[in-house]
Formats: sequence, structure tokens, C-alpha cells
Amino acid sequence: MDKLKLDFEIMPSGAFYSNLRTMLSKKAWDFIRRDAYARSGGRCAICGRPSKRLEAHERWEFDKDKKVQKLVDVLGICHACHSVIHIARTQVLGFEDDAIKHFRKVNECDYQGYISALSRATQKSVDLSTVDAWSLDLEWLKRFIEQ
Repeated sequence: MDKLKLDFEIMPSGAFYSNLRTMLSKKAWDFIRRDAYARSGGRCAICGRPSKRLEAHERWEFDKDKKVQKLVDVLGICHACHSVIHIARTQVLGFEDDAIKHFRKVNECDYQGYISALSRATQKSVDLSTVDAWSLDLEWLKRFIEQ
């Protein structure tokens, strides 16, 4: 499959708990997530489905050689897409079947496409988990600071 519209983002173990919601004050996090919702215009930024209750999702990139975890965006997305992205949590909660259906619908693929994508994401996470600690690049947040 080419680039998926909706894919898994399995965090490497050294990056667990590195998220804006826990790093920022409630007021700052609320400002950032509301900006994401406004940019989404009442639709999931991934699948496009209208939603009255979007969730904020932090999108990160990882540079294994430099050991840098870089924030690249905060998106307003629907619960179904968020459940797919964080599939390990969804599996623990017992909702994987719903996530599989949503993944297949959004990506227009069969079950094997789901399994292949999950395998690739898992392998990527395992590879990135060889890094014990990541330096954070929060340059993206400068967009909220007046110059």
C-alpha cells in the first residue's frame, strides 16, 4: 500500500509520557487543542467525518540518529481515528474490532492491509525503542508566540 490516510503511531518506549498535555499548564494545552479543533473546521483532520467532539492528537516525528522527538502538529481528529492511531491502548480496552473496521474503511483496504500496516508500525516502534531517551524539539509551538 502507498501512504495511508490513517496509520498507527506507536510510540517508542523511550518517548512514553512525552506529551504536551502533561508538559503544559491546562490553560496552555486548552489553547493549543482548541486551535487544532478550529483548524479542523468541525471535521476530523484525517477521515473528514463531521464531529461535534474532536480530540487533540499530537503528531511526532523521530530522528533515531540524532535522538530527537519532534512535534510536527496537533490535529483535531475523531475518536475513531484516534483509537486506530493509538491501537495498543485500544486493544487493551477491548475495542480493536471497531478500530479495524474504521482503519479498513478510511484506507479502503482489506484485513491483510490492516495486518501489514500494524506489523510495519510495530517494527518501527521496536526499532525506535532502542533509543533510551529522546531530546524534544518543540519548535512547532513557536507559532503561538508573538514575534
